[in-house]
Amino acid sequence: MTDQVREIAQCLSQGGVVLLPTDTVLGLAVSPQHTAAIDRLYRLKHRPRDKNLPIMVADADQIGTLGARITPSAQALLSSPFVPGALTIVFGLDPARAPEWLAGRDEIALRIPNDAWLLAVLRETGPLLVTSANRSGAQTPGTADEAAAQLNGTPDLIVAGTGHQATPSTIVNCRVTPARIERLGAVSEADIATIIEGLS
Repeated sequence: MTDQVREIAQCLSQGGVVLLPTDTVLGLAVSPQHTAAIDRLYRLKHRPRDKNLPIMVADADQIGTLGARITPSAQALLSSPFVPGALTIVFGLDPARAPEWLAGRDEIALRIPNDAWLLAVLRETGPLLVTSANRSGAQTPGTADEAAAQLNGTPDLIVAGTGHQATPSTIVNCRVTPARIERLGAVSEADIATIIEGLS
């Protein structure tokens, strides 16, 4: 584990908010175990509280700990060349298997990033709540300094750098049949259709 990964993991474990590069756009990350950190993240972005935060995980094993209901379309996407990568999958949630911090939610949006450094952070911390580092409704800036300047306050740790892509992940809702694209991003509609065609 590098010093930087250790520093990020420690900040998150202590309830901090971290602005960091991802394999798509810049992100804001918090540990789901710290309610105060989640509240700060919402304030930093001016994000409406009725919009749940997406989750990043290191691998399929971490998905299994969250109570996700994996439909055939979700399994097909998880097995596709775009995972790990810029593909966010919306799963239904089984409350009997979900951790306490997901109480009250009936779905979760999950992504496995395609970035060795970020995966190392996630292996150290476990699942994280990660959303784009911008004021709600605005475009995500290109650099960490620009993103920090746009926010309503200052994250506890700012990792210098840029996102690897200008485009966010594509979001596919696999709770419905057929699966439906909810946000078109880095993975094209044609690629999604090819993967889930004929599945129910």
